[in-house]
Amino acid sequence: MNKNLVKITAFINEHHVMSLASSVDNELSVCSLFYAFDANKLSFVVASSEDTLHISHIKNSPQVAGNILLETKEVGKIQGLQFRGEMFRLEDKELKALYFKNFPYALALLPKLWQIKVHYFKMTDNKLGFGKKIIFEDASL
Repeated sequence: MNKNLVKITAFINEHHVMSLASSVDNELSVCSLFYAFDANKLSFVVASSEDTLHISHIKNSPQVAGNILLETKEVGKIQGLQFRGEMFRLEDKELKALYFKNFPYALALLPKLWQIKVHYFKMTDNKLGFGKKIIFEDASL
């Protein structure tokens, strides 16, 4: 696995909530979502109801952007991840199993699951030096 993706995956695995942004025309939406992540498939799995604004957006335009961050006031510890990708209804059974392994209580709610296939990551990691950026782009695109 690419060394930048290894660092990014380690950060992702330390957290479980993302902010996700979507838009259609001039209408914007941002939400917070619990996630599971599969580094081999470069995919997040999230649960969200059909009647949300962000899901209505992705039905018209699947492009999304998001972030995951470590909340801290200590400049030397700042870490954050930005990503871009496409979001669509989850069909992959392995990813579905991953989500319920991470959030077994969610199974009782029978949530609608969605996949975010990531194309681009940019991580800021001040532990490696002030403003240090780690970039990963999916070479298969």
